[in-house]
Amino acid sequence: MPSSVPADRDFIIVRAPTPMPQSLAGAVVAIGNFDGVHRGHAALIERVKELGRELGRPTALVTFEPHPADVFAGRSVVFRLTPEAVKGRAVARLGLNGMIVLNFDAALAALSAEEFVETVLVSQLGISAIVVGYDFQFGKGRTGNALRLRALAANAGVRVEIIERVEFDDKGTLEAVHSRRIREALSSGDVSRAADLLGYPWFVMGEVVHGKKLGRTLGFPTANISLDPSCDLRLGIYAVRTRVDGQVYDGVASFGRRPTFDNGAVLLEVFLFDFAGDLYGKVVEVAFYGYIRGEAKFDGIEALVERMAIDVEEAKSVLAAHPLPPLAQTP
Repeated sequence: MPSSVPADRDFIIVRAPTPMPQSLAGAVVAIGNFDGVHRGHAALIERVKELGRELGRPTALVTFEPHPADVFAGRSVVFRLTPEAVKGRAVARLGLNGMIVLNFDAALAALSAEEFVETVLVSQLGISAIVVGYDFQFGKGRTGNALRLRALAANAGVRVEIIERVEFDDKGTLEAVHSRRIREALSSGDVSRAADLLGYPWFVMGEVVHGKKLGRTLGFPTANISLDPSCDLRLGIYAVRTRVDGQVYDGVASFGRRPTFDNGAVLLEVFLFDFAGDLYGKVVEVAFYGYIRGEAKFDGIEALVERMAIDVEEAKSVLAAHPLPPLAQTP
């Protein structure tokens, strides 16, 4: 699963302009989109935690929803690695006290760099220190950068630290960790590479919904989950682990259109090994560990069932190579 550490029960999500709760007053924050909450983002968050301990302040992440690129385009254009709920879960597991969500709209986009610092960061959020990446940009027309932020914040007595580029050693080659690279990996089905760049297996969250129950008639009952419409994961069969009510189950999943049956809307269908119970209406997490094969249309039910049995064995083999840490079974 994405982490062996449970989400902090005291972690809170605040959607500005809601007044800041006392538990986040004078917080030390990291600011950015943080789509993916990858290794580079984790470096910022670690520094926020260090500063929080040093200054005796709570810690939080300040992020933007919807994604600014979608707002500017007027439609969904970004494959969201971590939609808001998933982002919150990932951030909580990294040990921050909260996540502050700024509504990114035309009004926010129109603020100058100076106005963003004075109106949002200082007056509205009342933060005490900021950590950003070297490539951070903000303000109308992205005219503000990390150094500009440091200068503007200093006038208000707010400390700013800038984290340099985080690189990942990919088989002897150093490269910058970037959300774009992770999207590219997932779009090609390379969930192993995505996990390397993220620092954990990529995971999704969703409510289990009623389907046509075709899997049950084939001997492979599945939990059906509709993912964020922006999801551009390669269609196919994957080895997965699913967290249900704090328990983790190995499984195999199909992300696709079921071409043997109806070639319908894209759906994630997960078959959990060694599970018995009712999942309908539950929100579950599904983490991807390996790509098994592409989606295919079979010449009849018998051929499909035969291949599904092979998929189960291949998924078990993939998951056996990724044992869970001792604390993975957590609330």
